[in-house]
Amino acid sequence: MSFPLLTATAALPAIGAIATAAVPAARRTAAKWLALTVSLATLVLAGIVFARFEPGGDRYQLTESHAWIKDFGVRYELGVDGIGVALLALTALLIPFVILAGWHDADVLETNSSRWRPTQGFFALILMVEAMVILSFVATDVFLFYILFEAMLIPMYFLIGGFGDRAHSGSDENAAAQRSYAAVKFLLYNLAGGLIMLAAVIGLYVVTGSFSLSEIAEARANGSLDMATSTERWLFLGFFFAFAVKAPLWPLHTWLPNAMGEATTPVAVLITAVVDKVGTFAMLRFCLQLFPEASKWATPVILVLALISIVYGALLAVGQRDIKRLIAYASISHFGFIVLGIFAMTSQGQSGATLYMVNHGLSTAALMLVAGFLITRRGSRLIADYGGVQKVAPVLAGTFLVGGLATLSLPGLAPFVSEFLVLVGAFSAYPVVGIIATVGIVLAALYVLVLYQRTMTGPVREGIGGMPDLKVRELAVALPLIALLIFLGVFPQPLTEVVNPAVQHTMHDVQKKDPQPEVEAAK
Repeated sequence: MSFPLLTATAALPAIGAIATAAVPAARRTAAKWLALTVSLATLVLAGIVFARFEPGGDRYQLTESHAWIKDFGVRYELGVDGIGVALLALTALLIPFVILAGWHDADVLETNSSRWRPTQGFFALILMVEAMVILSFVATDVFLFYILFEAMLIPMYFLIGGFGDRAHSGSDENAAAQRSYAAVKFLLYNLAGGLIMLAAVIGLYVVTGSFSLSEIAEARANGSLDMATSTERWLFLGFFFAFAVKAPLWPLHTWLPNAMGEATTPVAVLITAVVDKVGTFAMLRFCLQLFPEASKWATPVILVLALISIVYGALLAVGQRDIKRLIAYASISHFGFIVLGIFAMTSQGQSGATLYMVNHGLSTAALMLVAGFLITRRGSRLIADYGGVQKVAPVLAGTFLVGGLATLSLPGLAPFVSEFLVLVGAFSAYPVVGIIATVGIVLAALYVLVLYQRTMTGPVREGIGGMPDLKVRELAVALPLIALLIFLGVFPQPLTEVVNPAVQHTMHDVQKKDPQPEVEAAK
């Protein structure tokens, strides 16, 4: 039997989480280094998965299948396609930066009690989230995916509520109440979506007699799967609702600004750059593959919701006074672009949506983590408390600018390629939708440039004059992310050649072909 590479890639951070949590209370520095080492080892395994994946090969590769709950037909079944391998690589890449950026975030909670080990717990929870997210990207059994989809909420709840952002202008009691509110809201919204999805998962099993993606796809291909139109639509809605909450898509988005605002900056990156990608990934893997006709039926409404997310999120970002909430609303707008690309039902749109998931993860991580370094220095998230930073910390201001320019999809940086493909794919199928979506581009330029102008330029405000520039650890976080944004902006082929064959499989699932351009015949 071949080596279970996918299982090993997910199991390593899970084992590392247990080991990190078990480190003695007095050895918190050792716990940090252990967590970082495990995350780097996981990145190596993810790199091997990416290298072994053959874009022209089978749809699902490095497959594993073992009986799990025989009485209900549940199997431990794994396999990675081009979309999954790209997001697996993104997750493994970002976690070491998250750990480095949060190196001291839990230290403020340390006490003399030998029973309370916040540092160990903080990094153990991050590794556990990584394990669950990686496994969700390779799970090809619907029930297994559902278990992971729900289980990752628990460590995220504790990361938000127990290790929240301390940069508040109010009292400690008020800050604690806000963190608790954000954590509970995050949990309740996602649990509600998960419960509806559970009903749909059960319904899928009743109709198909299987939880296996491959078995259901084979039954659909040979005509042995008889699913009534109304049944398929109801099941689709159950799955899509849960994924739209996780994504998040308007109007199910309201938990995200609270969660990102109250979480520590690395955890905010974990939410929007890693965990939320599970929702949009699942739309491609499960909604379109399991319910192709229902997906096409729901497309007009979903495109409208995506457009609202794009414009609404960008407008709210323009009016924000809180740096982290501004980035949160910008992410809602970006997720609207991702959903737009998925349901445009064109190969350009879906390739762009997948690239957008990866590039948004990189750009948001770069911008948010540098913003976190800024907030840590000043002790405030309010934009009005900043000004003239570029005069005292030019490297910090420069990296912040590049992260912001990537967020607005400047040509030459990675997000431009993905946003361009999404708009091309949307415009070729739905011209009016593509035109309206471009409003989000204009608004993105507005909120990013205004944010930079108000925080980095102008006279040096009180409390900014002695601000130190980025240190070695912080440069080790920011510079590699910026380098990747530039590299993938000018040379996206390493991702596109992996993603495009998987997109063609999805297009085949929904039986859609790209619209042909209308060319006037030569006279």
